[in-house]
Amino acid sequence: MPEIEEAPGPEESQPSRKRSRSRYPGEVWLKIARLTLRGPILRFAGHLALLSVIALGVWAARLGLDTLPVNAAHPVERSMGTPEPTATTIPVIGLDDLPPYAEGAIIKRGISRTVDVHTVFPTRPRLEVINYVVQQGDNLFGIAEKFGIEPETVLWGNFDVLHDDPHRLRPGQELNIPPVDGTLYVWHEGDGLNGVADFFGVTVQDIIDWPGNNLDPGMDTSNPLIETGKLLMLPGGNREIVTWSAPRIYRSNPAAAKILGPGACGSVYDGPIGIGVFIWPAPLHYLSGYDYSSIHPAIDIAGRTGHSIFASDSGVVVYSGWNDWGYGLVIVLDHGNGWQTLYAHLSQINMVCGQAVFQGNVIGLMGSTGNSSGSHLHFEMMHDQYGKVNPWNFLP
Repeated sequence: MPEIEEAPGPEESQPSRKRSRSRYPGEVWLKIARLTLRGPILRFAGHLALLSVIALGVWAARLGLDTLPVNAAHPVERSMGTPEPTATTIPVIGLDDLPPYAEGAIIKRGISRTVDVHTVFPTRPRLEVINYVVQQGDNLFGIAEKFGIEPETVLWGNFDVLHDDPHRLRPGQELNIPPVDGTLYVWHEGDGLNGVADFFGVTVQDIIDWPGNNLDPGMDTSNPLIETGKLLMLPGGNREIVTWSAPRIYRSNPAAAKILGPGACGSVYDGPIGIGVFIWPAPLHYLSGYDYSSIHPAIDIAGRTGHSIFASDSGVVVYSGWNDWGYGLVIVLDHGNGWQTLYAHLSQINMVCGQAVFQGNVIGLMGSTGNSSGSHLHFEMMHDQYGKVNPWNFLP
C-alpha cells in the first residue's frame, strides 16, 4: 500500500499559506500591466474619485443652506449682546415665488448693442412740380441730370419759355421741373381727358392715378371738372420736338428758305460739287456747348469771337444772312451731292447768295449772335437720304 504522509501541523502549514497569498496579487497585477491596462484603470479611478468629492461637496452645501440659522449670518451682533433670535431656516425660492414682471426692471446681460441715433428714411418719390431758376453755366442736359429726368422732359414742360430750343436757355429763367419723365399740360376750357391722353400717348387712368394731379377717380372723363389753367402731370407722355433748325435748302430752289428769315436766297444757282469728304469748320476741334442729340441735331464747336470759319466741303451758298429762329447770322452751303452744311451764330459773313465756295475757304467769323450764351459755332450736317446726321461720324 502506498505510504500516506501525515498532514502538517499548524505551525508548519501557516508560513506556506502566507507566501501563497503574498505572491497571488503581484502575479495578477503583473498580468494586468502586461495587458497595458494599468494606465486606463488609474485614470478612471482618479476621475471617479474627483466626481465623488464634487458630488459630496454639492450635497453638503445644499444641506447646509437649507438648515442655516438666520442668526448664523450675524455673529457680530451676537457678540455685542443683541438678543439671539430664534433659529429659523431660509426657504429655498422657486420660480413660482418670484415677484410679478415689471417692465424696465430686467437687466440685460451680455454684449450691449451700441445705440445709433441716426435713422435712415427711404427716399420718397417727388410728386409735385418744382420751380428752378437757371444759373450761370447751366445747360439743358445738366439741369435734366441734376433732377434725374430726361432733357426732353425739361423742354416739354417749358415750351412757353424754351420753345423746344435748348439755345434759348438763359440765366434767371424760371423752369418747371416735372417729378418724373413725361410732359406737363396746362388745362384749357373745353378740353377732354380722352383727347389729351391720346395726343400725348398715355391713358386717361395714367393721368387720374398720378397723386400729384389730385383728380377725382370718379369724374366724367369726357367733361371733367378741371380748373382752367391747372397744370397736369402726364407720366410717360411725349410729343414731337419742334425743330427750329434749318430745313434742307437746295440750290435749285433756295427761295424755299424764306420762312427762316431775311438771309434766304431767291435765284437758282450752279457751282462746285463737293467731294463728300469733310474738314473741321473751325480752328478748335472740341465742344463748347451742346453735343449732338435728338433735341440738338448739331455740335457746338468751341472758339473765340473772330475765329475763322471754313467751308467744310465745296459747294454753293444757298442762305446767307440773319435767321429768325434763333441762329443769328447763318451761312448754308449746298454741296451738290446730297449734302448740306450749316454754320450759325456767326459774328460776320464773308459770302453772299449764289457764291461758289471751295473746301477750306473762310466763309465767316465765329460769334455769339442769336440765341447764344457764348461764342461758338453751331454746325449741322444734312443728307438727302439720311436727314440730319451726327458730324462726329464724318469729321476727321
